[in-house]
Amino acid sequence: MDWEGIRRLALSYPDTSEHVSWGSAHWRVHGKGFVWERPLRKGDLEHLGIAEQSGPVLGARVEDEAVKFALAEEDPAIFFTTPHFDGFPAILVHLDAISDRRLEELVEEAFLAAAPVKLAKAWLAEHPD
Repeated sequence: MDWEGIRRLALSYPDTSEHVSWGSAHWRVHGKGFVWERPLRKGDLEHLGIAEQSGPVLGARVEDEAVKFALAEEDPAIFFTTPHFDGFPAILVHLDAISDRRLEELVEEAFLAAAPVKLAKAWLAEHPD
């Protein structure tokens, strides 16, 4: 999925908006970030032991750090993290490596993790599958 597809997907959820943060696209629910374009920074590249970013990277909110670490362990070719995100419930995703179906699930999970409880419950009630 490309950035335009992610934009459409992120904005398909209620009370979402698009912003630019640090020059990159950032989608929020009720003012709280849930997915964002995340170019790797110098410190990220050094930590990962690479000279340059090989493809687009998405940041996504997760429920907690246990979920983040489980995803990174489950499939490190897709999911990863850097010290910049230590203590923060977010995962980084190689967009070129993730299937559209799994990305759609991840964006939904990110929306639910960041949305106010009442909004998340209402959305789940309307989308029981």
